[in-house]
Amino acid sequence: MPDTGWLWIVFTLLAAAGQTIRNAMQRELTATLGTAGATHVRFLFGFPFAVLFLFGLILISGAPVPRPPAIFWLWVLLGMGAQIAATALMLMAMGERSFVVTIAYIKTEPVQVALFGLIFLGDRLTLGMVTAILIATAGVVVMSLKQGGDANDGWRPTILGLSSGAAFALSAIGYRGGILSLGLSDFVMAATFTLTVGLLMQAVLLSGWLMLRSPEVMRAIVTAWRPSLFAGFMGATASQFWFLAFALATAASVRTLALVEVLFAQAISSFVFGHRTTAREALGIVLIVIGVVLLIWAH
Repeated sequence: MPDTGWLWIVFTLLAAAGQTIRNAMQRELTATLGTAGATHVRFLFGFPFAVLFLFGLILISGAPVPRPPAIFWLWVLLGMGAQIAATALMLMAMGERSFVVTIAYIKTEPVQVALFGLIFLGDRLTLGMVTAILIATAGVVVMSLKQGGDANDGWRPTILGLSSGAAFALSAIGYRGGILSLGLSDFVMAATFTLTVGLLMQAVLLSGWLMLRSPEVMRAIVTAWRPSLFAGFMGATASQFWFLAFALATAASVRTLALVEVLFAQAISSFVFGHRTTAREALGIVLIVIGVVLLIWAH
């Protein structure tokens, strides 16, 4: 079997890049579909592509469809339920007019993932990995907590933001737990099967909820199927790489390296929109780079 020790790094970087594109597409769709509709697009239109990924893998490898144990379903329920809750909490926090501070709190996710991974999965972390997680997370917080960033908005946005980060952390743990519970030596099949099941559950649950509560949103989603299809494809592709990374490395390592997404956004802001990097942002970038390099070295 080939050495896969470094592949999680490649998968995580590809996932972060794909997620950046998907987020841009979802922002475009928000104007016509609203927040709930644009969010649901990633699940509803992502699921068919996940099915194609799974069938393609079966045809190419000849591997049978896994027969998951009962614990698998509990892990995936945790993963998909926590992901939906995390998104809702994030939107609630941003509704408190504390966007910048909210993002800073949500980006404490790697620290919370490390804690939950140790408790629920027994994911051991070396001193170097813990140091890398803390340094990289500090870099994101430094970049986010800018002057005039609504630091005095009260405790509610703080609780909502930290809760959202915790829910995102539990989602990563749930999906990694599902992948590992399959007990497969074929990590690609384990990741792809888990992704397909998770997206199916989310698509069915949210479609049912929207049809009952906001049928007009579902009609708008169907009408906007062309742009939604590409957003769904990018969402499924990004998720595929996330799950492949979760199959090979601890969730804490994956989510810490994923902070490079902040650097991608900063680069776009600087080179495309002409934003000038402040001294605070530069310090944050340096801390993130140091943390990421240390994390890779610690592996």
